[in-house]
Amino acid sequence: MYKPLRYRKTDKNYQKDFIKNHPFATLIVKEKEFLATHIPVLISADSEELLLYGHIANHNEMLKFMKNGTEVFLIFQGSQGYVSSSWYEEKDISTWDYSAVHLHATVKIQTSEELELSLRNLIQHFEKDMEKPLLYDDIPKETIRKNFQDITGFWLKPTKIEAIAKYHQNFSSTDIQNVTEKLKNSNEDLASAIQKENSKK
Repeated sequence: MYKPLRYRKTDKNYQKDFIKNHPFATLIVKEKEFLATHIPVLISADSEELLLYGHIANHNEMLKFMKNGTEVFLIFQGSQGYVSSSWYEEKDISTWDYSAVHLHATVKIQTSEELELSLRNLIQHFEKDMEKPLLYDDIPKETIRKNFQDITGFWLKPTKIEAIAKYHQNFSSTDIQNVTEKLKNSNEDLASAIQKENSKK
């Protein structure tokens, strides 16, 4: 990862919270060629050490390479977007602000019992704030059975984590205010991220 010093995020709590807040990951494996897929990846609440889990479809060509001990690479992407230099006090170069976590991990294939628990937790995680949540036990058993046999779950044990947040650090308060005001009309998530990062000064 390219990570200039002022943008690095080495705090483990920051990295963990980032993954929690941006769980839709790009999962990459390298064999004869690179293969990638895009899946939700969650943090296990039952492990003292950082442990993640996810699943992919059995007809995904990546599955044949997802064995116990396989090394994989994941990218979690945060708020990002173009920032025009026309918003600055002085003429400068436009840029792209972004944040990301890169995670190296080893795979361990889940048992059917572990997969079922993971699916329960995943559904609970994303449904809990819905107006009328549809939880695991609310789904017809036959529907669960048909879908369950078509997926494979796995644990991901991190071996290396790197994080970056490039959000206009070291810019003047006037430039930051101008940038966030302009972005509020087109990219409110990025505006909030820049504001939050620079409020720590």
